[in-house]
Amino acid sequence: MEHIVIIGNGISGITAARHIRKHSDKKITVISAESDYFFSRTALMYVYMGHMQWDHLKPYEDWFWNKNRIELKKAWVKAIDFDTKTLSFSSGESMNYDKLVLATGSLPNKFGWEGENLKGVQGLVTKQDLELLEENTKNCKSAVIIGGGLIGVEMAEMLRTRKIKVTLLVRETGFWGNILPENDAKLISAHIVSHGVDLRHETELDKILSDENGRVRAVRTKAGEEIECQLVGLSVGVHPNIEFLKNTALETNIGILVDRYLQTNIPDVYAIGDCVQQREAIGQRKPVEAVWYTGRMMGETIARTLTKDKTQYNPGNWFNSAKFFDIEYQTYGWVFNNPRENELHIHWAHKDKKKFITIAFDKNDKRFLGINTFGIRMRHEVFDRWLTEKRSVSFVLANLKEANFDPEFYKHYEKEIFNSFKENLQQPQL
Repeated sequence: MEHIVIIGNGISGITAARHIRKHSDKKITVISAESDYFFSRTALMYVYMGHMQWDHLKPYEDWFWNKNRIELKKAWVKAIDFDTKTLSFSSGESMNYDKLVLATGSLPNKFGWEGENLKGVQGLVTKQDLELLEENTKNCKSAVIIGGGLIGVEMAEMLRTRKIKVTLLVRETGFWGNILPENDAKLISAHIVSHGVDLRHETELDKILSDENGRVRAVRTKAGEEIECQLVGLSVGVHPNIEFLKNTALETNIGILVDRYLQTNIPDVYAIGDCVQQREAIGQRKPVEAVWYTGRMMGETIARTLTKDKTQYNPGNWFNSAKFFDIEYQTYGWVFNNPRENELHIHWAHKDKKKFITIAFDKNDKRFLGINTFGIRMRHEVFDRWLTEKRSVSFVLANLKEANFDPEFYKHYEKEIFNSFKENLQQPQL
């Protein structure tokens, strides 16, 4: 019987295992040293905040794996011999495979800062990271978070629930300013500040300072300011977890290089999820995407290739969502922080600064390109359809009500939104 081995039990690896089992009777082994069972990584913060227990993070009961004949092995893969199709574990054991799926995920970025390896300095990606955060915040009164990513704002929310003073350092003039248009970034910054976070814009880390016991005591900014803290959270992005694959026959760059079928350069070896780098760009998507839903889609795609028909990975129109404390942000299509040469943005914000809409469109043919919303829940299937149909910005504006989950919202604000967009469209640059 063909043996498919999957390294990694995150959303990508487990989705692949489940769908391989749906379509076949092949032997399946999932290897991970992080946890015994698959868990919802996006819910880690809720355990720390006391909203959930550890057991609540498991979407499947423990009996699920035996019932579906998916073997789980808790082990570290130390090396892979691709010629003999053999995995070597740190325990000294080994395992053979017929087909191998690499789903090794990602790790927090570090940039060689002085003091980045001190006690009390950490990221937040793995189960072990959350356990470390529990330990590091037992007597913590103040923390500094480096970087304005989604992990950073999650850490800020988590720490504030324990009354820990949080200082958040970002390089840009607004939160997530390398991703969001300036109007959006500044409104989200204001929302973060409203939750008691000391958000410092245009501020970069110089070094992390140690006490006499090798534990963090403060950070120093490039402007020379010292900020006292007992915890430093690193949230300056993640990178593919592929170090153990370097210096092998497997072709890597930032991540594991794959074609549109998620095939590596080695026969019978595939890669999915955060560890993947696309050889050829897929539309305007980045070659490495550490996104939950694309990992799930890759898992489904590779399962079909390994059991039924060779299938190309096709993630479709870009979308994503995030939560900034108590308010949800959504994006569909492309709304770049700096509009491209052919693009224009139109923006509306509610006077309470807790709701906004930014729409991007092509100034030449008026085609709708994308939308950002904050505090206004939109229907994914509607925007996905409009993007696929290449609808005009006028059509989108006239039909926004269809895309909104709360029709009462538009009864109250439709006129205000349209007047704001109309003013935007009458700007001289048009």
